[in-house]
Amino acid sequence: MDYGLFACRLQTSDMTAIPSSARIGASTTFGQFCVVEEDVILGRDCRIGHHVVLRSGTRIGDGVTIGDHASLGKRPMRSANTALAKRSVAEPLVVADGCIVGTGVVLYAGCSLGEGVMVADLATIRERVSVGAHTIVGRGVAIENDCTVGRYCKLETNCYITAYSCLEDRVFVAPGVLTGNDNFIGRTHERHKHFKGVTVRRGGRIGLGAVVLPGRIVERDALVAAGSVLTRNAPERQIWAGTPARFLRKVPEEQLLEKQGWPDVDE
Repeated sequence: MDYGLFACRLQTSDMTAIPSSARIGASTTFGQFCVVEEDVILGRDCRIGHHVVLRSGTRIGDGVTIGDHASLGKRPMRSANTALAKRSVAEPLVVADGCIVGTGVVLYAGCSLGEGVMVADLATIRERVSVGAHTIVGRGVAIENDCTVGRYCKLETNCYITAYSCLEDRVFVAPGVLTGNDNFIGRTHERHKHFKGVTVRRGGRIGLGAVVLPGRIVERDALVAAGSVLTRNAPERQIWAGTPARFLRKVPEEQLLEKQGWPDVDE
């Protein structure tokens, strides 16, 4: 990254103020009425839309595109009666080179996006979330706090990834999928000891509108069929379907991850 080529206290002609502590790379452009706070770092050749907010400490790489009305580096809010542990967010938001961030996206402080990640319009990614390189986060997707998402994943429109979940590389999550992390559904203090998100192993797939209950595991190359409710772990290379989901058949050989010819699969 080549910083320091543009940093000033003056108000620019498009009404975007750049503080002196911000470092802006060459050929980066801003739309109108953006907000750039202290200590923001922006790489070269970035394209920032209108009314974008970049909160203090945010780190953005080269060649990043940010759509109108996006908010990057937002600090988490906490209700007085939240069940989640109250933890500070010391780390900044980090967005790697070549990412695309859509209109109205909210990225919290303490999350990180790998190289070439696309986050579509109106998606939200919370604090302490890492998203691996070249993953697609679809329109309206919500990824809650303390999640890990691997490389080359596809999270389709309006799916919900609950807190404390882990999705490994090449995972596919279809539109409208719901996941949970609380078997007690918000009652009794006992539940605080048992919060657990879902795990989807490498190449696992979850079909349209499926529900995965707290703590369940979709093993490597397993598939949860559309509309299913997964109440037990889905074993490797099996298709599970129904309500509750049960074994249907093995994943066809030609559908296996290792048969796709993708160079990263055996890394």
